Amino acid sequence: MAAESARSRRRMGAAEAMRSAAGQLALLLGRDPDSVSSLKPTEDGWEARVEVVELPRIPETTSVMGSYKVVLDARGELLSFERVRRYSRGTTDRPN
Repeated sequence: MAAESARSRRRMGAAEAMRSAAGQLALLLGRDPDSVSSLKPTEDGWEARVEVVELPRIPETTSVMGSYKVVLDARGELLSFERVRRYSRGTTDRPN
């Protein structure tokens, strides 16, 4: 029983956190994520940036993408999400 309790409190690994962020966002949005573009540990869990095709177009480079910030607790449960950017798939970021 103590081992099970310790396991439920442990921080999940990065690969598991990526899958959790993408999977839970897909359930909420009803769209499959295209990619996870960033993942970082936080004091209380994980923060991920997940890219989603919001409006598919032909050619694919003109599809409208949404970039979502996803916050998970240490066990991988979704705490919050928000769209932080919309862009065309073929758009590149300007260098700083």
